[in-house]
Amino acid sequence: MYTLYGFPNTRSFRVLWALEEAQVNYDYQVVNLYQGEHKQANYLALSPMAKVPLLKTPEGVLAESPAILAYLAAHHGAPLLPDSTDLFVTGKVFEMQSFIACELEQPLWTMAKHTFALPEERRVKKVKETAKWEYERALKVFSSMLNDNAYATGTQFSYADILAVHTLNWAKNANMPCQFDNVKHYCETVMRREAYQRALQKEQEKLASFNK
Repeated sequence: MYTLYGFPNTRSFRVLWALEEAQVNYDYQVVNLYQGEHKQANYLALSPMAKVPLLKTPEGVLAESPAILAYLAAHHGAPLLPDSTDLFVTGKVFEMQSFIACELEQPLWTMAKHTFALPEERRVKKVKETAKWEYERALKVFSSMLNDNAYATGTQFSYADILAVHTLNWAKNANMPCQFDNVKHYCETVMRREAYQRALQKEQEKLASFNK
């Protein structure tokens, strides 16, 4: 039994989606960022970085969404990790995971930090222009890497697709639409997965509870 500590419209969705793909039992505990619950002592005892998502496992607590997804993939295998005995396949998933975190997501997070996350006196407006250029360059590379494949690492779904699609949707919601047809088709295809739809419905239900 897992417990996911998260909040809607954050990287928590990645873990929620992965749990649905793995079809395992879990509990979703909302940490209300608006009310500062992530900074309370009981949560800081679990997450000293005061971040979501956080996954409580039978072995202990894990933070950072790529690490959580890698853990779930190692424990539960397909579809999160197509063939854990094939080291090259696993290596390609790790390769894509690193590319997404370091190249595709990093400039988006930089823009977010200099828009709202950092204290106002620490924000540098011009940094966002460079970050936008970095993202557009990384997106072009991702389109080339994807080519005409159905999934990020080839013909089989993996947790790398969760990271990729979530990051691409993040960019879209930040008014940075994708101009590459293969990437748009890829996102549309992956988002039709039943596990994605279940996770989306659960997140929307959690979000609706804050608007009552």
